[in-house]
Amino acid sequence: MTAWSRKLQREGVRIGFVPTMGALHDGHRSLIRAARLSCDAVAVSVFVNPLQFGPLEDFDRYPRTLPKDRRLCEQEGADALFIPRARDLYPPEFETAVSVQRLTRRFEGLSRPGHFGGVTTVVTKLLNIVRPEQAFFGQKDYQQAVVVERLVTDLNLETEIVIRPTVRESDGLALSSRNRFLSPEEREAATVLYRALSAGRALIREGERSVKKIEAAMTKLIWAEPLARVDYLSVAHPATLDEVRTVRGRVVLLLAVWIGETRLLDNMVVSTR
Repeated sequence: MTAWSRKLQREGVRIGFVPTMGALHDGHRSLIRAARLSCDAVAVSVFVNPLQFGPLEDFDRYPRTLPKDRRLCEQEGADALFIPRARDLYPPEFETAVSVQRLTRRFEGLSRPGHFGGVTTVVTKLLNIVRPEQAFFGQKDYQQAVVVERLVTDLNLETEIVIRPTVRESDGLALSSRNRFLSPEEREAATVLYRALSAGRALIREGERSVKKIEAAMTKLIWAEPLARVDYLSVAHPATLDEVRTVRGRVVLLLAVWIGETRLLDNMVVSTR
């Protein structure tokens, strides 16, 4: 992979990179298309990263659909598909970790201890291997995107991080590789995430500035869905991820909700203006 990217860059080719864990869907497709429009060549990686899963999480269950992933990449004109093995990225003597501090101590960082250490370590390795001009991430994993932007800035990595909008189903459900775990009843219940975010947005646009009232309304809506239980729900500053008490300017609504045995994330950036 490194030899491929270096050869193209010596020829003046701009490389766009889409790192994934596979089980590709139309959200990934949109990232590949954005990379294709912005860059001369596109590389996609498929790697289910063991470092970002806790011991009781769904690493073994995480969907692996490599033949379908290959077809999607071919359909979208990806120039390279990088499929490293765990022993290639993490040989037996591997002992280095990369971490972002403050931004990872809340939300996903609290719910999934060690998760972001795995994310930042593998992203650093992948960016060093591919050395792309741009790397494309989806907004659905909002905290991850903010953390990766901080990582690249702090370590002076020569890659621009491009965050693309969340791709949704017609009923608002954010596309996710884990959606396939939902039963038909759970799939219907999962729309409560988008409905809660939309309710929060509506309150802000109508002039509500009390975060306590906004969060209460969103939580009440989720509690009304029998199959849903809230992991976290917050209104935060979109850059620092600090929780706020009063809405001023732009904020991000963040939530993680269990639907049955499947944990789903979603978010929405909202402006008062």
